[in-house]
Amino acid sequence: MKKVLVTGANGQLGHCLQKIAPDYKDLAFVFKNSKDFDITNKEQMNSLFAVDNFGYCINCAAYTNVEQAEKTPDIAYEVNAEGVKNLALVCRENDTFLIHISTDYVFDGEKKEPYTVDDIPNPINIYGKSKLLGEIYVQEILDKYSIIRTSWLYSEFGKNFYTTILKKAKAGENLAVTSDQIGCPTNANNLAVYILESIFQNKEDVGIFHFTDEKSMTWYDFAGKILLENNLLNRVKLVEQTNYLNFAQRPTCSILK
Repeated sequence: MKKVLVTGANGQLGHCLQKIAPDYKDLAFVFKNSKDFDITNKEQMNSLFAVDNFGYCINCAAYTNVEQAEKTPDIAYEVNAEGVKNLALVCRENDTFLIHISTDYVFDGEKKEPYTVDDIPNPINIYGKSKLLGEIYVQEILDKYSIIRTSWLYSEFGKNFYTTILKKAKAGENLAVTSDQIGCPTNANNLAVYILESIFQNKEDVGIFHFTDEKSMTWYDFAGKILLENNLLNRVKLVEQTNYLNFAQRPTCSILK
């Protein structure tokens, strides 16, 4: 039986993996959240790997607050880069295949067509820069790895764009949503299935891969889709907002292909 370690299990992708884990009877899962398994803590990692022989590690642990990362870059780099480096090293020592989750924010958004895995990254904010450095560490350290870049993740779990729009709409709040950015909203449940199917089928494809739900839209479009699918479109006013100001720069077009 293959043993699979999932880090960052308290995030939305971690929750989605936990939800479908019982469907994979041939896989034995160990789910660790950031409180009981900190990837920036080498001793914790070495202790866990010393008692368990993991065939795979799915790294969902990340510092994802894009705005806050600009204000506390040291924390973003500690988790998204140095923590990933630690994990890659312990995976190499234990012959563990690492599946590392990355982001569309490694690109600058200047390209007016979808980004492929062959495009050269050029992040424009601290979050993207820290995630790119994590990717580089994985590639430098490991021979057995998959880096999966995804975009605009949402699910029924935790705080994300989908749950925020639903909460505000059900409370009767009017919504002003930016149309300045375009990308591919991706259901974390679909990403979870993609990851576990690759393990179940023994694919172990090495390299960088892009996974999204493929349909591109703006945040404004996505908000309208959420309201429509939940029969809330007529209950609130949705306003398209342009020139929305963020503290952190964000890529205007980050469609992945």
